[in-house]
Amino acid sequence: MKLLVHLSIFLSILFVSLPSSYSCTPNDKNALLQIKKSLNNPPLLSSWNPRTDCCTGWTGVECTNRRVTALSVSSGEVSGQIPYQIGDLLDLRTLDFSYLTNLTGNIPRTITKLKNLNTLFFKHTSLSGPIPDYISELKSLTFLDLSFNQFTGLIPGSLSQMPKLEAIQINNNKLTGSIPNSFGSFVGNVPNLYLSNNKLSGKIPESLSKYDFNAVDLSGNGFQGDGFMFFGRNKTTVRVDLSRNMFNFDLVKVKFARSIVSLDLSHNHIYGKIPPALTKLHLEHFNVSDNHLCGKIPSGGLLQTFEPSAYAHNICLCGTPLKAC
Repeated sequence: MKLLVHLSIFLSILFVSLPSSYSCTPNDKNALLQIKKSLNNPPLLSSWNPRTDCCTGWTGVECTNRRVTALSVSSGEVSGQIPYQIGDLLDLRTLDFSYLTNLTGNIPRTITKLKNLNTLFFKHTSLSGPIPDYISELKSLTFLDLSFNQFTGLIPGSLSQMPKLEAIQINNNKLTGSIPNSFGSFVGNVPNLYLSNNKLSGKIPESLSKYDFNAVDLSGNGFQGDGFMFFGRNKTTVRVDLSRNMFNFDLVKVKFARSIVSLDLSHNHIYGKIPPALTKLHLEHFNVSDNHLCGKIPSGGLLQTFEPSAYAHNICLCGTPLKAC
C-alpha cells in the first residue's frame, strides 16, 4: 500500500514538473513578444501577454508539439515593418501578414531561416522595394502570395528555382521589365502565373510553350508580340487572361485546349477571324472585345450566349450576338 502511495506522489510531481505539450518554448515566446514590440504593440495582439502561454489563446498563433507552426496577423491596425525576429520561429509552416495597409518596408532576409515554411501570404499591405532574390531559398514553399502591394523592379528569375511552388502570385504591384527567361526552366512544379496589373512589358519567352499551365493571368500590363506559348490542343489549361496588353497575333492560327473555360483576350491588337474551334469549348467566360478582328462569329457552342460587349469594338465582326453580316 505504501509503495502505491509513494508511486502516486512521484507521478504527480513528475506530471507537474513536465512542460505542457501545448505550451510554447521560451525561444518562440520571446520571438513573438519581440515581433509584437516591433509592430508597436497593436491592439490586435493584445492577447499576447507575457504572463500567459503563447500556444493558448494568443491571436493568430498555432502550435504543434510546443513549437509555433502558424502565425497570422491580418486585418488590423498594425504599423511598422516585418520584424527580423520572424526568422527565429524556426518551425513556422504558415506565415500570413495580410490586409495590413500600414505595414511597410521589405521582406527581411531572416525569412530564409524558415526552412519548413510552405505557405507565405504578404498581400494587401504597403510593402515596397524589389521582391528579393533570396525568397527563392524557401525551397519548401508551396503557396506564395505577394499580391496587392507596392513592389517595384524586376520579377526575380530565381522564383523558377522553387521546386514545390504551385502559383506565382505577384499581381497588382508596380513591377517592371519582362517575364524572366528562367521561367522557361522551372525546376519542379509548373506554377500558375498571376502577374496582372503591373507595369510589365516585352515579349513572352517562347520557351514557356513547353509548359502546360493550368492558369495564366497577364492582364493589365504592356506585353507585346505573340501569346501562342500559352495555348496548345493537347494542353490542359483552364484559364487564360491576356487582356489589356499589346499582344499582336492572328487568332485563327491559335490551337486551343479543349479544357479552357475562361478566355479573355480583350483590349489588344489581335487580328484575323474567330476560329470555329472555339465553338467546341465549354466556356464560362469569353471576351475578345477591343481588338482588330473581322468576319462572322462562328455559330454553335456557347459563342452566341455571350453579351455583345464580349465582341464589341473590333474592325468588322458580325453575326449573333452582333448585327447580321
